[in-house]
Amino acid sequence: MQIVVLILFQVCRAVNLPQVKNTRWDIIEDMAGHLLSEPEGYDLLKRYDIPVPEYHLSKSADEALSFAEEIGYPVVLKITSPDISHKSDVGGVVTGISSPEELEYEYEHLLLRVKDKMPDAGISGVLVSRHVQKGLEVIVGGKWDPVFGRVITFGTGGTLVELLKDISVRLLPVDGAKISGMIDETRISAIIGGYRGGEEYDRCTLEKIIHDAARMFLENEYIISFDINPLILYPEGAVAVDARIIAGDEKIPGDVPASELKTAAIPEGFSSPESIAVVGASSSPGKLGYYLMHNLLPFSGSIYPVNPKGGSILGKEVFRSISDIPAVPDWVVIVVPAKSVPQVMKEAGEKGIKYAVIISAGFKELGDGGSRLEDEVLAIAEKYGIRFAGPNCLGVMLPYEGLNATFGQKMPKPGPVAFISQSGAIITAAADKGIVGNTGLSIVVSVGNQADLNFADYLGMLLKDSKSKAAVFYIEGLKSGREFTEAARKHAKELPVIVLKAGKSETGKKAAMSHTGSLAGSYEIYREAFREAGIINAFSLSSAFSVAGLLASEGWPKGSRAVIVTSGGGFAVLSADFAGENGIELITLPDEMREELDGFMPAGWSGRNPVDIIGDAGAERYARALDILIRYQDFWDIAFVVASPVTSIDPIKLAKEIVRFSRQTDKMVVGCMISGESMQPGINILNDNHIPNFVELYDAFKSVGLALEAGKGAGIFDK
Repeated sequence: MQIVVLILFQVCRAVNLPQVKNTRWDIIEDMAGHLLSEPEGYDLLKRYDIPVPEYHLSKSADEALSFAEEIGYPVVLKITSPDISHKSDVGGVVTGISSPEELEYEYEHLLLRVKDKMPDAGISGVLVSRHVQKGLEVIVGGKWDPVFGRVITFGTGGTLVELLKDISVRLLPVDGAKISGMIDETRISAIIGGYRGGEEYDRCTLEKIIHDAARMFLENEYIISFDINPLILYPEGAVAVDARIIAGDEKIPGDVPASELKTAAIPEGFSSPESIAVVGASSSPGKLGYYLMHNLLPFSGSIYPVNPKGGSILGKEVFRSISDIPAVPDWVVIVVPAKSVPQVMKEAGEKGIKYAVIISAGFKELGDGGSRLEDEVLAIAEKYGIRFAGPNCLGVMLPYEGLNATFGQKMPKPGPVAFISQSGAIITAAADKGIVGNTGLSIVVSVGNQADLNFADYLGMLLKDSKSKAAVFYIEGLKSGREFTEAARKHAKELPVIVLKAGKSETGKKAAMSHTGSLAGSYEIYREAFREAGIINAFSLSSAFSVAGLLASEGWPKGSRAVIVTSGGGFAVLSADFAGENGIELITLPDEMREELDGFMPAGWSGRNPVDIIGDAGAERYARALDILIRYQDFWDIAFVVASPVTSIDPIKLAKEIVRFSRQTDKMVVGCMISGESMQPGINILNDNHIPNFVELYDAFKSVGLALEAGKGAGIFDK
């Protein structure tokens, strides 16, 4: 049975219309990726109350003339062919036909042009429709994304849609508030609202059409994607002039309701193992098995090297097989050739081991052969109830446990930020203090190919980890997109999630696929999914860890109202600019607060926010200003304390005053002790007391701005 009829049957059931029995559509043998003809598309839109022009598919010029006389001139002619996607490119569209003579001429020549350009194209007929009046051209579209499911788009339409890229995206389902928000995000929304005294367009009808298009997409499980472009908007009403709807021959998987999304449990022993088997351990420097053993030596638990040769490695007795180990290890770390991994997993399962880290490469990232081998490993793991990281990964670090089960050179100091990464190389870079800074890490996991444990699983694990106060994820592609974002949204208040998403460009997507076999997906859809979930979308590794350190220390800001205290006029000006760029509201100082500041400030202080306490200020003047902020803390949510190295400032005394200030308020306090060596003693004090400090002023405001943006998406600031 042809797919288009199946789609219409489902529509009829949804809106209580009679089923279509005698369709006039051509039978199509292969329905996969089938582009519905324009009449088919118009029929579908009409069933969802989306207005379309009057139309008729004619098989002859006489039939076209008859319909044109019925609806009145002017009319439009469009070629209808399953083989022609872009009708204008082959001369298959004629507009503004105003007489029978002109219609007869254009009908004949349209067919000749198409035949000349695409001689093998099958022609279903010529669509005759009423010529619609000019208006504002917008686009309403939808697509099924393999990571996040169905999404809907809106933006500037017409022929320049790809050039202007004025598009907003929402994951389905959508309500009135989401539809209104997606319109407001676009530049064309200003024109819809009557830009600079211009004519206003019918936004109410537009919102209804977006709602009906979303309903059409959700209720028709065979639709892969659709574009209504242009949808012409008028001061009153609208009309869908053109629609491209692609249907498949199989139902698209439904989107699981957020309330039903669950993540599988990771074994409790994962974050606190007491014993580890290393299969593929080696005594030869230069081999990964040697580096693993070397890195594991500081671990206080039991280490069981496994190698058929036996002997000893770095003072540890080597066992010839897993079965020879006298106890059941909590973990098995596997670093053997890929073809040997299935047998190792089988032996681990028979031993009763419940967690594995498969560092070995040579699986899905190499193509079909590697994919089959990966599937075999997964089947063995499922049989024995083993959860595993990898394959094709760097390994796992647990800094609080002194455990470095990787072949990286360094392990970061313990701290409150977890790091889960799809790239082992990025982990080794992040382990360097230059990127992570003084924050410290709680858990570090290289996910590799995510054959079993994926990002959603690790997020679920972190939610139970009391040491992790914020989490950074480096992501090339997600397997369970909605599962991950829904978990992040539900728990955003207790665990802020920061993501650095790679694979934005086409080249990046291809690199991601070859790196860990990951589908990078559409960056715009990822960005919107993250926004809705309250996930912070970082722009660099350093920014990701800056925001994570800020939120791990201070928690979410309670709002966007900020006050800035500085002794530098230039920094006051820059701070005001940076605040405006990042959605941070600089409060107007209450009269009483300003009067108190006047009581001890020298002449020439700013008298407003930013509070410029003049360049000769020392720690004492900062302290008096901060004391006043404490008394008036109901008026602000974020305090930036900015200082640069001048002779009047003792960085140690100033840092101690910032620590005292932070302890007397539950609001966000951001240190900006700028410069390097001369301020370092004070910066060390802030670090020791878990108060974030930024040596670059812009980074401080950007980090807070990212937190505010994500907090709004997660409803953190909702009353």
